[in-house]
Amino acid sequence: MVDYSARIKELEDELRKTKYNKRTQMHIGLLKAKIAALKERSVARQKGKGKTYSYDVRKTGDGTVIMIGFPSVGKSTLLNALTNAESKTAGYAFTTLKVIPGLLEYNHAKIQLLDVPGIVQGAADGTGRGKEVLSVSRGADLVLILIDAMHPKHYDVILKELHKTDLRINREKPDVKIIKTSKGGIRIGSTVKLKKISVNTIKAIMNELRITNADITIRQDISDDELIDVIEGNKIYVPSLTVLNKIDAVPEATLKKLVKDLKPDLLISAEKRINLEELKELIFRKLRLIRLYLKEPKQKPDMDEPLIMFENATIGDVCNKLHRDFYDKFRFARVWGSSKFDGQMIVKKEYVLKDNDILELHIR
Repeated sequence: MVDYSARIKELEDELRKTKYNKRTQMHIGLLKAKIAALKERSVARQKGKGKTYSYDVRKTGDGTVIMIGFPSVGKSTLLNALTNAESKTAGYAFTTLKVIPGLLEYNHAKIQLLDVPGIVQGAADGTGRGKEVLSVSRGADLVLILIDAMHPKHYDVILKELHKTDLRINREKPDVKIIKTSKGGIRIGSTVKLKKISVNTIKAIMNELRITNADITIRQDISDDELIDVIEGNKIYVPSLTVLNKIDAVPEATLKKLVKDLKPDLLISAEKRINLEELKELIFRKLRLIRLYLKEPKQKPDMDEPLIMFENATIGDVCNKLHRDFYDKFRFARVWGSSKFDGQMIVKKEYVLKDNDILELHIR
């Protein structure tokens, strides 16, 4: 039986020792492809043995935020300060032993916050129930990375563990389309100049990952890692916030250095309730939520209770959220705000709505 862990470690060691240059570009790309293939086979074997790693968390509200951090970073204290949850807190590690949801109500939005057990180095490989914890993050709309101001080195560890869990934070999915074909080999069309990867490296990686015939269209300059991500097709692209907690526990000079090194989105103290209103606003904006106001024909719109949707939501998305039958029975809509003129009739469900639009649906 193949020892996948040993083989992966061997290849990763070789990858670390290989200096990148034009001559080694293809070799490095192939090493990464081999590692990806071995990891996929290892996961398939574990699934075959019935091993699963997940918590059962039902998503509710207008968006879901998971708080990721080391034990005792202050996640439970922050959850209690932001929501109506009652998460057990204590001054020692591993207080939280299950996922605890809380509801943050802000700008009329109902945002689900999840307090999960603290992760440690090696979490993605199973250390400290890490696979279970990190599996929850794959279903989140926003990852909030909470860092203890007294332990800034935890930040790089968390980023690596999230990456191993196939999360790509604050990144968009590469604009690459791969269509497998029955013959013709690997055919590559690119609308941009490829500076990070060569055509030969692309073909070598494709072959290593057992794709010998395909049409590839590339619309942005990608790296070998991004190409492998697209081929595997199991990556989650999610926005993230980096929040530095316990800022009241370190000297001002130390804090300035942390801001320079980590570039956090916000500095807070969950215990002292410092900058928590700013955090609520930041969460709302980072989730890219918009407010829509509904009205019935010949009636005034309800401006007190907006419908909360994600940015770039369409009329069809609204129909689906309101009632499962509305999408199929949709006739047309009238839109005030982003439309060319007030009350414009819109017949396409693909019409993209904007923040503070007023929407009047006409259903059969």
